[in-house]
Amino acid sequence: MKEQVEEVLNKVRPSLVADGGDIELVDVKDGKVEVRLLGACHGCPMSQMTLKAGVERAIKAAVPGVTEVVAVSGLPNQV
Repeated sequence: MKEQVEEVLNKVRPSLVADGGDIELVDVKDGKVEVRLLGACHGCPMSQMTLKAGVERAIKAAVPGVTEVVAVSGLPNQV
């Protein structure tokens, strides 16, 4: 399921990057997807609408079993 979610994020990411933002997959557990909004998306007043109406909708449509997508705070993962 995690790989499927990452594939969807890779499809929506260009739209976020075009506006100066980005998104990172943090975890997928029991149908709940945790993401971290980065760049201009972090703290943007429209970020919740982008998350729910854009990202969550795309993930739920493509990945069966996903029940919700939530944004978590904290530092991005270091690779």
